[in-house]
This record gives sequence, C-alpha cells and structure tokens, in this order.
Amino acid sequence: MNKLRNLLLSVWAYLLFTAAAWGQTHSYTLEDIIQLARSKSPAWFSAETRKENQYWQYRTYRSDYNPQLVLSGMLPSFNKSVIPVTQPDGNVIYRDVNNNTLQMQLGLSQVIGPTGGTISVFTDLSRYDDFIQDYSQYSGTPVSIGLIQPIFQFNPYKWNRKIKPLVYEESQKKYFEELEQISINATRRFFDLLLAQINLEIARKNVESNDTIYQIALGRYNLGKITENDLLQLELNLVNSKLAVSQALVDQQTAALNLKSFIGLSDDDSINLVLPEKIPDFEVDENVALAEARKNKSDIVSFRRRQLEAQQELERAKRTSGVNMNLTAFYGLTNQGQNIDNVYTDPANALRLGLQMNVPILDWGRQKARKMTAEANLKLVNYQLLQDEANFDQEVLTQVRNFNMLREQLKARIKSDEIADKAYEISKQLFLIGKISITDLNAAMISKDQAKQRYVSTLRDFWLAYYQLREKTLYDFANNQLLVRDIVQGK
Repeated sequence: MNKLRNLLLSVWAYLLFTAAAWGQTHSYTLEDIIQLARSKSPAWFSAETRKENQYWQYRTYRSDYNPQLVLSGMLPSFNKSVIPVTQPDGNVIYRDVNNNTLQMQLGLSQVIGPTGGTISVFTDLSRYDDFIQDYSQYSGTPVSIGLIQPIFQFNPYKWNRKIKPLVYEESQKKYFEELEQISINATRRFFDLLLAQINLEIARKNVESNDTIYQIALGRYNLGKITENDLLQLELNLVNSKLAVSQALVDQQTAALNLKSFIGLSDDDSINLVLPEKIPDFEVDENVALAEARKNKSDIVSFRRRQLEAQQELERAKRTSGVNMNLTAFYGLTNQGQNIDNVYTDPANALRLGLQMNVPILDWGRQKARKMTAEANLKLVNYQLLQDEANFDQEVLTQVRNFNMLREQLKARIKSDEIADKAYEISKQLFLIGKISITDLNAAMISKDQAKQRYVSTLRDFWLAYYQLREKTLYDFANNQLLVRDIVQGK
C-alpha cells in the first residue's frame, strides 16, 4: 500500500514538474521583443528574401555589360529523305538525300553601352557529309569580327546605367525601412499585450479592493451605519470587477497570441512584459532630422528614379517614332576544303556590310500622339514629384514635433498617475471611516484606473513615435548613428 502511495506521489510530482516546465513564464523588455521580431519573425524573413531578390536582379543587370562567351553548335543534323528539285525548265525532279551536317561556333560578344551596339569575335567550323556520293567537305571561319549597331534608335543600355543603380540603392534603403517598420509593428503588439496585462492586473486589484470594502460595508450595514442601497452598490462593484477580470483574461490571451505569431514564438510559454519606463534622453532638431531623412530615405532615390523613368519613356517615344536603322558589319577570314587543315591554310578575306532602315511615311498621327503622351506624362511626373517632396518634408517635420510633444506629455501623465494612486488610497481610507460616500469612492477608483491606462497609452504613443521617427529618417538620434549600412552605390 505504501509503495502504491509513493508511486502515485512520484507520478503526481512528475506531472506537476512537467506542467511547470511547459508553463514557464518569460519576461521580455520592449527591446527584447523588437530584437526577436527583427531576427525570427515572418516579416523579417520576407524582408531578407526581397533584399536577396533585388541583389540578384542587380547582378543580372551588371552582367549585361560584361563579355559573354558562348559555345553553340549543331551535333549532328542528319537528313535522309526525298526532296523536290526544280529544274531550269521549270520541271520538278525528286532526288534522294542522305547527308549530315556538323557545326560548332565559339563567340565572344560585348555590349557597347553608350551606343547600344554589340561587337563580337568568333570562330566556327562546319563539316558536311554526303553519304550518297561518299563525299565530305569542311568549311569555317578561323576568326572574324562583327558589329551590330542601331542608328537613331532607343538605347536601353544607356538608360539602364542611369536607372538600375537607383533601383538597387532604393531597394537597399527600403530594406532598412522595413526593419524599422518591423520595430513599429512589434512595439504596437507589445503594448497591446502590455495594456491587456495591466488591465488584468487593475481588474484583479479592484476585485480584492472591492471585496475588502464590501466585507467591511456588510458589517457596517448589520450595525445600521450604511443604507442597503450603498451595500448593493458595493456588491455591484464587486460583481462588475469580477466580470472585468474575465474580459481582461480574454483580451490578454488574444493580444499574447498576436504578439507570438508576429515575432515567431511558439505558444507554449507565457509572456510577461516589462513596462519600458526608461525614456531616452535626447532632443531632436527639426533641421537635422530633415537633413538625415533627405540623405537616407529611399523616397529621395525614388524621386530621382521616377523622373528618369519618365524621361526614358519620352526618349523611347521619340526614337521609335522616327527613322530607324541597323548597321551590320562583318570582317573575317574564311576557307573550305576536304580536310580540316584546308580551312586554316591561307584563308581568304570575308566581308559583309549591310544597312537596314525603317522610315515611317504615313501613320495617321500615331507617332506624334505617342510623343505627346510621353511629354505630358513627364510633366505630370514632375508636378507629382514637387508635391511628393513637399509632403515628404512635412511628414518628417510633423513626426519630429509629435515626438517632442509626446515626451512632454509623458511627464505630465507620470505625475497624473502618481496623484491618482494617492488620491484613491486616501479616498479608500476615508470611506472606511465613513468620511466620504460610495459615489466619491467609485469616482476615485475610476480616476485611478483611467490615469494608469492613460499613462501606459501615452507611453505606447511615445515609443511608437520614437520608432516612427527612426523609420522616417533612418537615423538613431538616441545613439547618433545611421541606421543604414553597407549601402552599395550602383554604377
């Protein structure tokens, strides 16, 4: 019997230990939550993926301007069939064909960015076998140089050199802006849970306080010192405070789930948040903030990119609406023979030169309409950029003023919270000795709760404004350092 009891006690102790292990409560500061969000959250992984994608897009753009070495060929091209052959008199005679062709070419090509042309150097070798006549022949080009040059045409390489580096620089700065946006979202969810925890704590304290007051009031009622109406009001306060605890528990669980899912934590452990009451001590100068924002933000790069893209479209409309030409030039050495050596022995010169042109004669105003549309779009973009730049400056200045205002407002909220706590304790003692009414006590309790909630809400607004200021300027004013790093200026 004793062994069974000891076994049951051991199992019970193990279950309690396991439950405690699975139900551990971890305390997190605001900085802890932000660091988790910026290293484990799905939003962080998405930002990292976008950053990598933009990097490889930029590498693809850069590779367009590097030499391309290509080996191409046809191994083999066998043909056994009957084909029609047209005779000089117009008759058709069908002939048996049984041949094979092998061809290989090795070429090195290079884009000429300023002109949009392509220059290439290549060598090739071909072999032809006629199995019917038992005949083989080689032909090839030991070396040749070719040029393809568009004339009066739109040059995408020239514009890509201007725009693509800006696209890449913009994406890099957007990455750091995304990190700061993650901090903002983490802060928002942090305070959602913190407010829920504080509301739960307030509700539980109110239950304890209301229960104590009700028990005392019940004794005073039995002695005839208070009315039944006052006793019922105190009992109602106790019931409402218990209901508030239930609602606060639900709110806390919902806020905790939202925070965990955002920062990438499992749902096993409980979270206890530490109130971030230590406020960074620094002042933000509007001119400094505006200068940093103009230097660091992706919006400024975006403004230049948008204007260049509009200019590019105007250039495209002009170039595609006029005379278009393609100059093709080829010079090399070529030869043929029954052996491979014949191809490379005393080769002959080979030259090809061609000019292809396209001149619009009558298009019923389509080309002019395209050009005028592009010009109108450029004007619209310029007007929009002026407005966007003004809005950008205004948003930065507004954020700085909001941050400085919240710092001063927070000082007042701290004082109000302290005063409301003291006032409630005094009112509670005065009620217990019968100096004030239940109405006055309820008013003091409501004032206390509201003061605490307003203080935490203002603290929330301050920290949100702090990280929003970082996002607006990409500058850390608390530590006087840039938030952007390793920015590659594309070329």
